[in-house]
Formats: sequence, C-alpha cells, structure tokens
Amino acid sequence: MPLPHFLLMLLAVIVAAAVTLWVSVSAGVPLIALLLVTLSAAALLHLAQRNRHDHDNRHGH
Repeated sequence: MPLPHFLLMLLAVIVAAAVTLWVSVSAGVPLIALLLVTLSAAALLHLAQRNRHDHDNRHGH
C-alpha cells in the first residue's frame, strides 16, 4: 500500500474516532459506557479470530 493511501486511511480512522466520541458525549452517553462497549467489542473480535488461523495443522487440512 502506498504511503499516501496509508496516511489517508489512518487520518480517516482518527477522524471517525473523534467524531464518534464527540457525538457520544454530546448525546450524553457516559464515557465509562463507551469504554465497556469498546473493550467488549475488542474481546469478542479477539476471541472470534483466535481459532480462525490454526497453524498447528491439527485437522489435516
């Protein structure tokens, strides 16, 4: 991936995170609720990806 595309993608992610925080705080959502939702989503994503790449080849595939 070329550097300008990577930097543009990184900027888009940072802007999206800032907008999400701003909208959530403006709507009166407590920051602790955002923290819990974010941590829960990260844990679920981690657990979902955990068994996807089986490098031991235990299943004979």
